Amino acid sequence: MQAFSANVQDRILALVKSILRQNAITADVHAESRLVDVGLTSMDMVNLMLSVEAEFDFTIPQDQITPENFQSVQTLQSMIVQQLRIERAA
Repeated sequence: MQAFSANVQDRILALVKSILRQNAITADVHAESRLVDVGLTSMDMVNLMLSVEAEFDFTIPQDQITPENFQSVQTLQSMIVQQLRIERAA
């Protein structure tokens, strides 16, 4: 499960870096970096949410679309792994 979680983190980091590149922002992004601190705007967060849904092929439940879950790559990773586990169990 550790490898799966690391894979999720790498995929999220790639999505965040892609959005930053589109905005011509060069920032050093780490798992614990606050997304707003590296340059993501509220519109970028919406794009990130849609990108996450497309990348992982699931719909983020409405109650999981919270500022807490979108604070960093780490918080997003935790939410995604949890949601994918729920979907697999169903």
